[in-house]
Amino acid sequence: MGFAQEKEDDLKLNGVFKRISEDNIFKTAGYYNWGSSIIKESDGKYHLFYSRWKKEYGFTGWLTHSEIAHATSNTPAGPWKYKETVLKGRGVGYWDGITAHNPKIKYFEGKFYLYYIATNMGGKDYAEKELVETAKVGYNHPNWKILRPNQRTGVAVSNSLNGPWNSMEKPLVEPAGPITTLTVNPAIDRGKDGKYYLVVKGDKPNDKNFVRNQAVAISDHPVGPFAIQEKPVIDYMDTEDMSIWFDENRNRFYGVFHAHNFVGLVTSENGMDWEKANNFVVMEKHIERIDGTAIIPDRMERPFIYHENGVPKVLTLAIKKGDESYSVFIPIK
Repeated sequence: MGFAQEKEDDLKLNGVFKRISEDNIFKTAGYYNWGSSIIKESDGKYHLFYSRWKKEYGFTGWLTHSEIAHATSNTPAGPWKYKETVLKGRGVGYWDGITAHNPKIKYFEGKFYLYYIATNMGGKDYAEKELVETAKVGYNHPNWKILRPNQRTGVAVSNSLNGPWNSMEKPLVEPAGPITTLTVNPAIDRGKDGKYYLVVKGDKPNDKNFVRNQAVAISDHPVGPFAIQEKPVIDYMDTEDMSIWFDENRNRFYGVFHAHNFVGLVTSENGMDWEKANNFVVMEKHIERIDGTAIIPDRMERPFIYHENGVPKVLTLAIKKGDESYSVFIPIK
């Protein structure tokens, strides 16, 4: 009975969120902030890795000018203080020549692993002026058709959260199985079997509409090689931005994601066979403040659950409201 109870899918995140204060909102003057991944150091300090890019490039500058930054705090809900920029595009000739975006920070086997996405111009010559033009024009610029499908997931490794970070020379995984075109927005954790389960997003094969699928790739090591599995994680609706963790108390994986109007929750006992969690809808686009007002975002994406020993402590979200984008950190009761 005890073993059965451990495996039960009874995680309930809806209705457990506290109201937020200004300390739980992380903005940077002159920048769009986007997404969050938190890790706790042995000294008790919390470290945040996130994307940011200068507002002068416009919001679609994420594809051309995003960098990965590092901030610190005494609590996982903030307030956060910028410390340094840790990764940028490495330039012509690299898989991650252009941009560094959507990070996930993990600690495995005595090292820190910073998973992220990047792109390149596919061997085409370009100047900075052309990248700025691409950013400002956005989706309709001809370069978008080069940059988007060249997006891949990779990883940088370090012995310390303070770096240096050594990026691998090749992406971790290519599109296959239930995804085509690109492999982006990594989410990873180690299963009870010691294997590593990496969830990435790509386009849904043979779909005329713009629908994204989630796939899982498995490896014996944090840096691969990863083998994409044929069975998708999610292919029954358009979703993005998975974050997964292994819940040690329930002996199963959980994953949060965003759909167009809500944050959802899926689960898996083995990391390969995923299904909707019993409590599927985590949050709709409505964040309550301590002062009684609410944030009603234009966009609410990049959900990430910070947990300690499998117990969720904070939900972080990327928020776009008007011409601002920032991260919120919602404490969990």
